Amino acid sequence: MEWNETLSQSPNTIEDKLLVDEGERSCLWFCFPSQSEVFHSPWKYFQSDGERGRVTMVSHLSEKESFTCTADMDGAQAPAEDPGHRSGQASQSLRKWWMALPPNKKQLFREWTWRRRWHFVGAGTVVLLIGSIFFFTHLDESPLTGRTRLLVFSRENFRELAQITANGYMEEFKDSMVSPSDPRHQVVEKVVQILTQRNQDIAEISSVSWVVHVVDSPTMNAFILPNGEIFVFTGMLDAVKDIHQLSFILGHEMAHALIGHSAEQASLSHVVELLSLVLLTAIWAICPRDSLALLGHWVQNKLVQFLFDRPFSRKLEAEADQVGLQLAAKACADVRAGPVFWEQMELYDHLRGEPSIPEWLSTHPSHQNRVKQLDRLIPEALELRGRCDCPALPKDDPRAVFHQAVRLVLEEAKKEELRHKEEKNEAERAEIMLPNPHVHPGPIQGGQPQLGGVLVLSQ
Repeated sequence: MEWNETLSQSPNTIEDKLLVDEGERSCLWFCFPSQSEVFHSPWKYFQSDGERGRVTMVSHLSEKESFTCTADMDGAQAPAEDPGHRSGQASQSLRKWWMALPPNKKQLFREWTWRRRWHFVGAGTVVLLIGSIFFFTHLDESPLTGRTRLLVFSRENFRELAQITANGYMEEFKDSMVSPSDPRHQVVEKVVQILTQRNQDIAEISSVSWVVHVVDSPTMNAFILPNGEIFVFTGMLDAVKDIHQLSFILGHEMAHALIGHSAEQASLSHVVELLSLVLLTAIWAICPRDSLALLGHWVQNKLVQFLFDRPFSRKLEAEADQVGLQLAAKACADVRAGPVFWEQMELYDHLRGEPSIPEWLSTHPSHQNRVKQLDRLIPEALELRGRCDCPALPKDDPRAVFHQAVRLVLEEAKKEELRHKEEKNEAERAEIMLPNPHVHPGPIQGGQPQLGGVLVLSQ
């Protein structure tokens, strides 16, 4: 039986062929408007939980039934199909097929597999050989750092995709773009111009046309796409103290683009997903119950997230700090301002009462670790700056100036706190000693006589 359910009134249509098994099962996933809605039919129930891209259909059927579900989307695009979901379905079907086999057929299948065990070993060896060839033929050397890495997707392909992303951002921020004649835009453009001119010896910089876009938004963020499109939010311009910190931040973002971190991260994710698919297939095939398989699937996702994705992201951020410091040094910026920026961010988060998240839960290194790493790199960066015919730096180290300023502010705050405490204590003492105008000075019946608010014991 084929059945169609219209979920909204808009032109885009997505069709998904579904097979509903016996019992209660969530079996429909696609994009859906953000509001939470419930749809009913005589024998079906649809629930949108308000999260992006999730609609769950729960069916209570006594037999297997194939049908087509049609959803009209309000301008949304269907997400890419989850290979793990398909793998889980295939493994689940394989497990059910195995459980349904009679004992004699199971034994025959085991014997057939054992007789052909060397065929399977040979096939596995061929797969490993092909995988090894693929791995070693896709190794690449990272620019500037010389780090060996796996690069499945080329940076050229990502530059083409970045243009599509840039067009999307331009459409998103079209009403908040700062005019090129605005001083804030001119400052960013001047810093980018100096960074690129002073680093023309790097092919990944000289071969790219860098375009500046300043977005009027309080968001403290800046990013550069692989095709050279630079987006800086005015919130970031308010956060930096001077042009030296801005040079370091733009150098950091430029490092992401010229090294090709986006292509590298996508390559690693691709390989990890492929390996996870094998493990996920085994989980769904071996686990006797769907609940255990779902638990194993969740554990696997968390392990991949915390053992691969986030540590690798932190590694790329640390590398971008290192390369960005070198780019800023060659542009004659005061590289000592780099760690000061992250100390400012740590102080800002503390003043706002932001909860401190353990580094292993984050995609970025902690502010303290970034400061420590940059402090270790400062001597090398100063030496590089000295070789680039840059003017001499002032004797006052921005790090020492910042620490002294913070110390003075803390001392002043402590003095102010003590002063307020003393004033409060004096006010309390004065309140005790002064007479209460609302109380009659004469003796109160049934009690002791009062004088100026102080109890006087009668002899």
